[in-house]
Amino acid sequence: MIDWRAVSWGFVTFLMVAVIGSGLPVVGQLGAGIVGGLVAGYLAGGGVLNGAVHGAIAGSLTGVAFTLLVAFFGGLLGLAGGGPFGGVVGGTGLLVLGFLVTLVFALDSAVAGAIGAFVAE
Repeated sequence: MIDWRAVSWGFVTFLMVAVIGSGLPVVGQLGAGIVGGLVAGYLAGGGVLNGAVHGAIAGSLTGVAFTLLVAFFGGLLGLAGGGPFGGVVGGTGLLVLGFLVTLVFALDSAVAGAIGAFVAE
């Protein structure tokens, strides 16, 4: 069973560290995934697999929120610069890229969640 409290804390931690770490584009975002996954896994406990699942869910939710936000603003910028077709192309391109970002966020958060659950035991 999913402990949504642990996932929520991991999600919030991920977002806060990502905002703070936005000055370091790659390291800041990957570090945010690791810290958020650690928090979700630690709070969930229950073994390494359970921590990995909770970390992956927290990372995936953050990736989806990030993707939707960036695709929305990319679509608006495309709409302003290239009309309706530019908006569709801009938003869709960022949405596809965002799915890859979500996968990366989920993977590093899952590994960190497993480590967090291991430390909790």
